[in-house]
Formats: sequence, structure tokens, C-alpha cells
Amino acid sequence: MKKPSDPQLLDRLSEAARQGRISRRSFLHYASAAGLTMTGATGLWTKQAAAQPQRGGTFRWGLHDGNTADTHDPGTYLSRQQIYVAHTHRSYLTMINGDGSLGPDLATSWSASADASEWTFEITPDASFHSGKKLTANDVVASLNHHRGDGSTSAAKALLSDVTDIKADGDYTVVVSLTGGNADFPWLMTDYHMAICPANADGTIDWQSGDGSGPYKIDSQEWGVRCNLSRHDGWHGEGAYFDKVEILVLNDPNARQTALVTGDVDSVSLIELKTMGLLQRNPNIVIQNIPSAGAITMPMHCNKAPFDNVDVRNALKLAMDRDEIIEKIAFGAATKGNDFHHSPAQPYWPDDIPQREYDPDQARSLLKKAGAEGLTVSLSTADSVYAGAVDMCVLYKEQAAKAGININVVREPNDGYYSDVWLKKPFTLVSWGARPTPDVMYTLAYKADAAWNESFWQNERFNEVLLQAKAELNDTLRAEMYREMAMLARDDGGTLIPFFNNFVYAHSAKVGVPDQLAASWECDGARAASRWWFTS
Repeated sequence: MKKPSDPQLLDRLSEAARQGRISRRSFLHYASAAGLTMTGATGLWTKQAAAQPQRGGTFRWGLHDGNTADTHDPGTYLSRQQIYVAHTHRSYLTMINGDGSLGPDLATSWSASADASEWTFEITPDASFHSGKKLTANDVVASLNHHRGDGSTSAAKALLSDVTDIKADGDYTVVVSLTGGNADFPWLMTDYHMAICPANADGTIDWQSGDGSGPYKIDSQEWGVRCNLSRHDGWHGEGAYFDKVEILVLNDPNARQTALVTGDVDSVSLIELKTMGLLQRNPNIVIQNIPSAGAITMPMHCNKAPFDNVDVRNALKLAMDRDEIIEKIAFGAATKGNDFHHSPAQPYWPDDIPQREYDPDQARSLLKKAGAEGLTVSLSTADSVYAGAVDMCVLYKEQAAKAGININVVREPNDGYYSDVWLKKPFTLVSWGARPTPDVMYTLAYKADAAWNESFWQNERFNEVLLQAKAELNDTLRAEMYREMAMLARDDGGTLIPFFNNFVYAHSAKVGVPDQLAASWECDGARAASRWWFTS
């Protein structure tokens, strides 16, 4: 007669295996005593051992967005290649953990004054740059100041516009003073532009050399093509299990997916959603489908006709059938948008705002009111923006035609899309990575003077409430403010938001990943290189 299994003992054995506190021989012995067959015990050991991070190997990572014009200047970071390379070879003050919480990177702790107008960050003394230079508070001060001042062209300038002073207090303490309270300030330090670089003697930073203090150092690189890295022995954090990392730019979706299937890469940052079901049947591939605050947007330049007319903007919003687009383009891997850039994955979500639905008749009525009947507009897109981006725009063109709107879909080159098309052409398709709080998103893309105000929208009341919400420490009042901002963006703003896209990416089954994957960017918050490992 077969001995019944002891579930409590098996749970304790599994935990011991995950933590590396038991040998394989002992595990098999006790698992057998707990009632498992030798085959079952061996299978359980293999599963738990795979969950235990181990060092070694070269991680080959295929990315869906890279350009030959990319640089190491953190103020210009924009493409996925820049963002992923930055999170692999540079460090930040704080980071977003796998469970979505805020955790330490270079800063071991942070604290605020009573009104949140002054923040103090304590820096780890264990960090060093790849060049061998010790990282100190001066490097942090110079790196943050890189995004400030009249001469700064950084895209993150708006995030630090309320900073009045940044100073070092000794070698490992940084004090930041603000014009008013900002309860989210430590979250701002996770923004991918806020990478810490070595300080020069004149207070500027050395970004040109590519020196960093992250888990991996750059051995060789060709922007838009590849980046080869090896483990930094002076890395101050956890992880960095791979010996080497090879980042490959594979903008073409077919080439990217083929590379994964054939084993030429170990992970890709984006898969074709229409083939997701087929890939899921491949036992050598694991699909990750992570709900996020990332968004697909269609900004209309409010400072240019015909988009300078709010009725035209709202007609174009009403002319989209989001349900059909989510079904046919996102294959259900998305959350329906409502034309304000505040996701259910972020705090203070205003869930009582009426959902905008497809209404071609109302859209036609608004166009008549605006004197824009028979409207024709061009919409720019590219394959690298999102899996199915071109198909999405073509489907939208068909939907809008029922409202009497003619949309000319313009297929732009992948290379240089965000430098040559976005912010330059008046109607585009854009993919935004997830931001941790609505304040960060609204400050980056909706604030009047933000470098990335992609619709060039100007709304005095919105900017007034945004400033008030930053300093409001009462959560109930703060939620009311974000609801008002959402309504203003929905009804007056220039950004159409089809949906908040899940991050759908894939990796080889031989790659081990944590139980929780960060939803701030694809591939575990862009930190796959330092958080993942090979299981065999």
C-alpha cells in the first residue's frame, strides 16, 4: 500500500530547497519519507531548485525599440534600448520592486520634513563606478542637477521644476529642497532619466563615457544594434546572476520572435499578440502577460488646426471603438482607456468617471458644430511602437469612417520614430511605459511647460490643481484633485487613449524569474538582466 503524503513536511522541504538550505540527497530522502515516489520527489526538487537563483551564463536579450541616434545622455533617454541599457549599467536612488512597492537602490533610506518640502537621502557607501571611482553624494547632486536649470534640455526637467536646491551633507547624504511639499518625490527618483553618473570637477556629469555603477559594465556597444556587458564586481545590490549580458536591437517583430523560437536569444521585450496562443504551446517558451500602467496614446497637437478645436478632438475620441480594438489588436491583453492618463494600476484611480464609448453619430454632430464636416487627418505610426500598431490604426480608420472622418494612416520608419515623428507630427501613435503615480505621469506629459507635453495642451486649471495635489498629504483630498484633473484631460485634453496595455513579453523556459514581476516596464521593470537567472 502506498504511504499517504505529508503536505506540511513537503511544504517545509520545498521552502528549504528554495532557500538552498538542503542538499538534493537529503531532499529526496525526506520527500520519500513524506510519501512521494522517487519520480515525484525528483520532479519537486527540480522545480524548487529552478526557483533558486544561480550564477553563470550569458543572457541574450532581444529588444523591440532601438535607434542608431541613441546616446548615453540620461536627459535624452527615450527608446527601450536606452532605458534597458540604463537599468543594466547605471544605478538610481530608488527602484520599483516586483510587488510595485518603492525600494532602495543607491539610497538606503529617505525621509521628509513635516510638510514634505525637504527630502534627505542616505547613500550606500558600498557603491562604486565601473571605472573604479567611489560613488559619493557629489555624484548624486551633479546627476540630478543635469536635469535642472535654464540650460538643461532634459526631458525630465519638468519633474524637478519645483526643486530649489540639491546639496551634499558629507560624503553619503543628499538633501533636496522644494518650493512646496511633494509626497511622491522619492518615486520620481525611479524615473529612467534619473540615472546617477560620475560628477566632473565643474559640477557637470560624465555621461559620454558610459561609466555607471549598475550591476553590469559595458564592454562594447553599437547603438541601434547591440550592447555587450559583463558583471560589475563592485555592484552594491542583490542579483546580477548572469556572467554576461548581450542586448540586441530587433525592431522587426518577425525577426525578434524567430530569434526567441530558434534559441538565438533568451528573452524578448515584446511579442506579436496575434501569435501569443501559438507561442504558449511551445514548451521551451514562457509568456509573461503583466497588467500595467503603460499606455497606448494618440496625441493631437492642440496648437495646430484642426486639433485646436476641442469639438474636433472629442469627435476623434468618440470615433474609436475601443472594445473592438482591444479584442482584435490587443487580444484582450489590455485595460480600456478613457482619455485621461491615470491607470487602474496607479493609486487614486477615479473609478466613477463615465466611460467614453464609441458613438459615431455624436462624433459627426461635433464635427458639424466645429464646421469640420468631412474631416481628413493623417495619423503616423510604426511597427516598433506596439505589436499590431499599424493594424490598430487601420482598424481605427475604418471605425472613424462611420463618423465621416477620413484618416490617412502613415507608416513611418522604426528607426528614429521617437526623435523624428513623435512631438513633431500633429497626430501620432505612442507607447508610454508605466509610471508609478498619476503625479509623475501628469507632470511629464500634461503639465503646460513639460518637454514631453505630447499634445501641447494648455489648461490653466489643470496646472493649478496639479501643483496643489503634489503637496496634499490628505489622501481623500488628493484623490478628489486627481479626479478633477482626469475629467479636464478627458473632456478638454488632446490625447486619445485607446487602452492601457499589458506588458506581454517572453523568455526561454531555462530562464528563472522571481515570483513577482514589476509592472513598471516590460521584462520585470527593465531589470531582467539583474533579477533573472538561468535554471540550468
